[in-house]
Amino acid sequence: MAAKDLYEKDFYKILGIGKSASGDEIKKKYRSLARELHPDKTKGDAAMEEKFKAVSEAYDILSDGKKRAEYDQARDMFERGGMRAPQGGQNFQGGDFNDIFGGGNPQDIFANLFGGGGRRGPRKGQDLQTEATITFKEAAFGTTLELRLSADGGPSQNISARVPAGVNDGAKIRVKGKGSFGDAGPGDLFIMLHVKPHPIFSRKGENITLTVPVTFTEAALGADIKVPTLTGDEVTLRLSPGTSNGRTLRVKGRGITKGSTTGDLLVTVEVQVPAKLDEAATDALKKYAEATAELDVRSELKSKAEL
Repeated sequence: MAAKDLYEKDFYKILGIGKSASGDEIKKKYRSLARELHPDKTKGDAAMEEKFKAVSEAYDILSDGKKRAEYDQARDMFERGGMRAPQGGQNFQGGDFNDIFGGGNPQDIFANLFGGGGRRGPRKGQDLQTEATITFKEAAFGTTLELRLSADGGPSQNISARVPAGVNDGAKIRVKGKGSFGDAGPGDLFIMLHVKPHPIFSRKGENITLTVPVTFTEAALGADIKVPTLTGDEVTLRLSPGTSNGRTLRVKGRGITKGSTTGDLLVTVEVQVPAKLDEAATDALKKYAEATAELDVRSELKSKAEL
């Protein structure tokens, strides 16, 4: 499209606004027209599609402060008869070409406004962004999101988006072709993911972490204990006699699978100290204390403090 065809267009009239309209007024009017003329709502109506393209073109120029100022300058000259199909800087009325444009070529103004050589090629629609919250398990194993969204205030549409296994909190996924409509096709939709914390599981890379309470007896004497996994089943974990508080044990292949890599389940032992003891348990512990009275578990701590 030639530059003169563009500055001959009254973008303010196309949007139905005055020349003094603010940026917010322009945006509000555009959104209203976009809802009314959106191709998803006027399917098969070629005239409405052309109006939608014209409205989008007008909004593209008037919503950009620099483009709008340059358009207003050239449009004002055109309305005063001072510019008629410029050819190499000729055919101007009401003033010298170089004086008006500071030695520049008015064709160049529209080359900057609408693309090289005064032409504007088809433009892809704008990308859109939204947010979604998924569970810890959905992030680990993947899921399909079912969303209902509208672009540019147009009619709502149902969108399915596949979330791959192993995504992290704050990750973005792209759904092609679900953004705003444009002459060269629609833009894309980007979904930012928020992952809810799990009550007992946490994540460290591709590994799943879990803290498991054990009794003093289990830790001291050793035991086979059952611990839950993210898939819902249980695995048996063997505690060696004398297992210390805070020790971490690894269960291979029970973490998150991401691509060709699968992490592990990391189980941290937390020895529980009973808050209340009955008489029998108290007597038993007193006998244990008497049996181990010669052990000084803090001897190393004392010697190091003197260094």
